Amino acid sequence: MFLLPLALVFILAVLDVAWAGSRIGTVASPTVPHILHERIRRQVSQSTITNGTSASTNGSTIVPISLSKDQQTYYTLLSVGNISFRVSIDTASSDLWLFSSDCTSGACKSSPKYPLSYDSHSFVSVNGNSTTFNVSYADTSMASGFIAREKVDLGYLTIANQAFGLMNSSNVSFVDQVSGIMGLGFPRLSTINAKASNATPFFVQLAQQGQLDYPVFGVSLTRNASAGSLAVGAVDSSVVQNASSISWNEVVPFRPFKAESNSSSYLQWAIHLANISVGTNVITPQPTYPIPDSNLSIALLDVGTAGIFGPYQDVSRIFSVMSSSRLIDASSGTWAVPCDTNETMTFTFGDQNFTLLPLDYLIGPVSTDPNICLSWPQALPPSSDGIDWQFGSAFLRTVYTIFSYGITAKEAPMIGLYPLNPTNATPTATSEASLSALFSSLSLTVATALPNSLISAPMYTTPTYLFNTSVPTSAPVTGLATSTYAPLFFTINGGAVGAEKFNISALPQVSPSPTRATLILTDSSGVVHTSTSFAPTQSPQLGVPYGWDSGAQALRANLGTSMLLAGTLLCLLQLSGLGLGLGLV
Repeated sequence: MFLLPLALVFILAVLDVAWAGSRIGTVASPTVPHILHERIRRQVSQSTITNGTSASTNGSTIVPISLSKDQQTYYTLLSVGNISFRVSIDTASSDLWLFSSDCTSGACKSSPKYPLSYDSHSFVSVNGNSTTFNVSYADTSMASGFIAREKVDLGYLTIANQAFGLMNSSNVSFVDQVSGIMGLGFPRLSTINAKASNATPFFVQLAQQGQLDYPVFGVSLTRNASAGSLAVGAVDSSVVQNASSISWNEVVPFRPFKAESNSSSYLQWAIHLANISVGTNVITPQPTYPIPDSNLSIALLDVGTAGIFGPYQDVSRIFSVMSSSRLIDASSGTWAVPCDTNETMTFTFGDQNFTLLPLDYLIGPVSTDPNICLSWPQALPPSSDGIDWQFGSAFLRTVYTIFSYGITAKEAPMIGLYPLNPTNATPTATSEASLSALFSSLSLTVATALPNSLISAPMYTTPTYLFNTSVPTSAPVTGLATSTYAPLFFTINGGAVGAEKFNISALPQVSPSPTRATLILTDSSGVVHTSTSFAPTQSPQLGVPYGWDSGAQALRANLGTSMLLAGTLLCLLQLSGLGLGLGLV
């Protein structure tokens, strides 16, 4: 038997380890993560049901939305480069971004991150990863990184080469392993779209490429941890039982910024707020900039915000007609009311009233007095963009919200509101024990102390209006979804005022697959037996490519070092004379 010298065996072992690292670290053709929610698309106009295997070029999907443990964020699951991530849903921004593995800030340590060392076949760098991307938010949080491209999947919908941000530094903090934000706003609001070519936001690309059954997405928010939904390309038929009850409002176009172009365009998912009522008291909103905005207040519908915010001139009048209310913090514009109040708050959009019950607008009891509750709305200083009101999840939980992107040359963007609370609700006073139990179950007690004296509302100077008032705010009909879509509305009676009719048959619906089945049986003795079974669920591994071992990838990264070591050993063998016996020289 021929025996190799020990030194040569060691060299071969080093090379074998290095080669193994290079093989293990590369995953060929990773499988697409299993999608648990079976797609059922009902196209009302054709009275047909089509499943997700349809050869149709259009599509829709529905994915679950979960409420984070801190009650601040609604998130869903998407795939970036076949890697699963949880992302916060935001309709007040337009960019998709994730934490990258280079992010070592405290805010991103507990979140799964996009692994930069992973050799994704669908990853495309933008200018060698040198195109910077920075975002900042109203709460002073921020994140910074660079722009790249990847394949992005949301349910059954896919965009290849989607531009997104990979953040290397951030103080934006999430819970529940959320890794970033998916903005669903207009392209004008997108930083990525302004800094890179062909960088249209995810939803807008789907609409402009005609990939959807209709250029629309619908949002259902709930107080439950995982009972909401995001439907893209259709609306959730399990929520919208009667589409004729949807109240439609045209999205407000915004003039150009003073240094921008000379035409208006869509900026935010914002509509006009017509009236406010507290009980039987009607309060007419007072817009900060009444002349530029046609004497109507503008309200932003923001899934990424937890509360309701309005201008001091409106909020102070709301609480002035609520018994025993008081301003307790002028800097945050927070009012407190008795927890057992039975007042309703009603907001009117168009000609439709949307009523909030106390359990909708009460934030929670203060820690020093369980009989006193903080309340929405909170008051804010005037904003230079003219958006006076911001309606977050406290309001959006009471409606099903439909965001229609509009159709080029055919239809303006619209927001549809489907009421979930009765419009004629008349709540009765809730007992202190019931309120305490509810707030405790939701962990809504607020750690704050009430001031010992009355606080006056602050006075603010109105900032300079941000937009160019010399440009008219006519509704643009370009840059929207492809014109191949049929519009939701059609004109009747020669186009007179109010002469548009909602075409129910044009709005597709999608149903979430059932996750629970309840079996009710009555035995021979008349006893009823109830059995509940749940569909099997699978929690994907977040932030890790399918079948990929980051440790093995690190080993592959050391391949060059291993080869260098092997070469060094060969030189040593030659110098020692062993190389002659092995035929190495």
